[in-house]
Amino acid sequence: MVFHLICYECVSSSTLACRDPSEEKLVENFLEEEGIAESKKMKILSIIKGMGFKDELTGVGNQEFPPEFGVVQDADRLDAIGAIGIARCFTFGGNRNRVLHDPAIQPRLDLSKEHYMKKEEQTTVNHFHEKLLKLKDLMKTKAGLRRAEKRHKVMEEFLKQFYAEWDGKA
Repeated sequence: MVFHLICYECVSSSTLACRDPSEEKLVENFLEEEGIAESKKMKILSIIKGMGFKDELTGVGNQEFPPEFGVVQDADRLDAIGAIGIARCFTFGGNRNRVLHDPAIQPRLDLSKEHYMKKEEQTTVNHFHEKLLKLKDLMKTKAGLRRAEKRHKVMEEFLKQFYAEWDGKA
């Protein structure tokens, strides 16, 4: 299930060409070396290629995919939300030297793929509103949705407390 992570290493946060063909080839070679049947290999590669929030913004994520796609995508999205997701979000934001929070910078709520990929002048907290809080409603499986609902509440409670502390009310 971690293969899809290999194919999402972006060269720069402002580029739309995030998939390095050599990384995709790495997965393809691994599957060949393991003797995976061509039909299964093609299914796995199509799942990897279809992953990603930005693809859902373009409508690609709304196409018909095999059930395995929903399972992999839901698992990936579950990793991004809840307590672990909060930790990952702030770790990523810190690594990219993003501002923690600035009330003057409003979250971009209605995003196109191109607008989403342009990360300049965004804050780590805005990422919750631009992406993470939307993931629950994008789950593909009933089991994923059940888990996402719990993790979504964790993020809502976190943000409520965060804003109260930020505003000096807690």
